[in-house]
Amino acid sequence: MLQHTESQQPEFLTTREVADLLRVKERKVYDLAAADEIPHRRITGKLLFPAAEIRAWIDGAGEPALRERPNVVAGSHDPLLDWAIKASGSGLATLCNGSRDGLKQFSSGAAALAGIHLPDGTEWNIPAVEGMRLTNSVLIAWATRKRGLLLSPETTGLGSVADLKGKRVALRQPGAGAAVLFSQLLAKAGLSERDLACTKNHALTEVDAAASVAGGEADAALGIEAMAKQFNLTFLPLVDERFDLLIDRKSFFSKPVQTLFNFISTTDFQDKAESLGGYNLKDLGSVRWLSP
Repeated sequence: MLQHTESQQPEFLTTREVADLLRVKERKVYDLAAADEIPHRRITGKLLFPAAEIRAWIDGAGEPALRERPNVVAGSHDPLLDWAIKASGSGLATLCNGSRDGLKQFSSGAAALAGIHLPDGTEWNIPAVEGMRLTNSVLIAWATRKRGLLLSPETTGLGSVADLKGKRVALRQPGAGAAVLFSQLLAKAGLSERDLACTKNHALTEVDAAASVAGGEADAALGIEAMAKQFNLTFLPLVDERFDLLIDRKSFFSKPVQTLFNFISTTDFQDKAESLGGYNLKDLGSVRWLSP
């Protein structure tokens, strides 16, 4: 076992050091961290354990030192969700860096909610969260959105994904749900990104993707119907996708999240969804998946 004097005590312990301290295998330490049953941090992708919290956890007869999640919605950008967060006065902050990043932020405890739309065969989102070994989490339906190609009204001869060969296309950032879906659609059409004249910078949100086409930077982008309507773009529908919210159960009952969910039952919210276009709210608020 690694020994440290008080003056040499490191601020963070490694997985091996914690395993030595607890006299268990490293695999058990990973399991405890995955179940949020032991104090831990993920720093630059590495699993570390605060030494002071670990010793307090041991002295507390194994009671987990649970941290309060910040009032942050991470993950994918959705215009209706973004509007509702502000219009409801919920006080929630947003960190929209794509679905995969949202799952990463949620898993590390850096977000209370994560918006995701990740395809897996004919299913959406559930396979992605089932493989994360989450606890105290629930996946709640937000909306089914129409997604397809956003095209400039001046663009002609584009009737399918296969017609994008050689065209200027605005891509989403790696890990975004739209990027995952677009890769699948390209493969199905016998294409890859190498067959496209991709824009220099990634479109980080649905608004960015539409703005790239509307501003003449790109001939096309994969986007949602609501943005086609807002930017007066031609819309070629391809799929109906599920956008869901992964929520920490404790955070669900917090004032900010409850404020948001109370707001989505109002006529103002329903009217906004209808005005944006491309949203089906039939399953809004229903539970799609519960963690063990």
